[in-house]
Amino acid sequence: MIDNNTFGTRRVLYKTFGCKLNFAETSSVGHLLAERGFVRATDGDKPDIIVVNTCSVTELADRKCRQAIRSLVRRFPDATVLVTGCYAQLKPGEVADIPGVDIVVGTNAKARLAEYIEQWDAAHSPINEVIPAKDLREFVPACSADDRTRHFLKVQDGCDYYCSYCTIPMARGRSRSGSIDSLVAQAVSVAAEGGKEIVLTGVNIGDFGKGRTDRLIDLIRELDKVDGIERYRISSIEPDLLTDEIIRFVADSKRFMPHFHTPLQCGSDEVLRLMRRHYDSRLFADKVRAIRESIPDAFIGVDLIVGTRGETDEEFEISRRFIEGLDISRLHVFPYSERPGTRALQLGGAVSQADKQRRAAVMLRMSDTKLHGFASRFIGSTRPVLVEHARPDGKMFGLTDNYLRVEITRDDTLANTVVPVTLTAIEDVDDGGECIIRGEVAL
Repeated sequence: MIDNNTFGTRRVLYKTFGCKLNFAETSSVGHLLAERGFVRATDGDKPDIIVVNTCSVTELADRKCRQAIRSLVRRFPDATVLVTGCYAQLKPGEVADIPGVDIVVGTNAKARLAEYIEQWDAAHSPINEVIPAKDLREFVPACSADDRTRHFLKVQDGCDYYCSYCTIPMARGRSRSGSIDSLVAQAVSVAAEGGKEIVLTGVNIGDFGKGRTDRLIDLIRELDKVDGIERYRISSIEPDLLTDEIIRFVADSKRFMPHFHTPLQCGSDEVLRLMRRHYDSRLFADKVRAIRESIPDAFIGVDLIVGTRGETDEEFEISRRFIEGLDISRLHVFPYSERPGTRALQLGGAVSQADKQRRAAVMLRMSDTKLHGFASRFIGSTRPVLVEHARPDGKMFGLTDNYLRVEITRDDTLANTVVPVTLTAIEDVDDGGECIIRGEVAL
């Protein structure tokens, strides 16, 4: 047990890469360290501790993490540097060899960072505490706030799917989940803090409850009863785990928003087989159709990987035609990245970097077209918008129930409230591929 006064007042700089799950975990780490007397560093502060929570979904992610760590070491040479997250879990030796890194801990140990800092203070001896992924069994809760209106609640961790291109099972371990009672309690706490929206996050959240008798549908039924939370969203869920029961529940719920995000990865059945995915294109199309029939206004986001090994020009064209025919709202497009230790490296048919970029550009143009078409359907209509706090540039935005970003005239009294907004015009698709809509509050 670490005494709250062990460290005195020490400032911590947090740097997070990757998914919303990582951000939720960093937020929880920050709360735990704050309970032990640490203070979050603000702009202009000289931090005593630097915590870097890394991502390793692609080689580019690894490179960005390395560059950031080196940059932080140069800027703050006297700070203790602690690196955790997926990159640290997968390549602990490589991370430990970066000059200036003092502590490396795996994904399971984020809740115990204060203990490692205490060890470092006592001996100033490098710490490298990473256990094998097969031994990652503990579920560590996490919840973070975004703009004080939206919270990201971790409900599940790990993955048992072992897709041929993916390192996540090696970084996150086996699938495991929080208990329904503990997650409902966290939602109650969010409501007490004034949070209005909760996004359920995880690595493979459709696998919630694996090894137990409860399921994701049981969790969302209980969360739906929590007073004070006006909105829930289900983050990325595998299509084979997106059951008709879940779709019907969302259609009937006033709190679960008409918004789905599901990874397709490729529209070619041959490539899906090489990827070792758990569905085919017909199942995916059936899921999209089921959503549209139950919730016509739903936003449907889809993840896509282009240029995987075995994706010939012909298979890419099959994928392109299939996706073009889907009634979806937006694509998140990722060029394939070779990852050490994955089964994909045993396959032939490598795709050149130039072809990957060309294929990504084709799919991004399709995404822009689909998003513009989806948004256009709602111009002139009035939809509920959760208004965010004004940005530093004075602009004020919010999200509709079906995940369209809306800009309204600034009115600080509306922050963190749900108000009816008439959507008047599509302004543009921004650099992140998001469609910005102009709206007028209809109070």
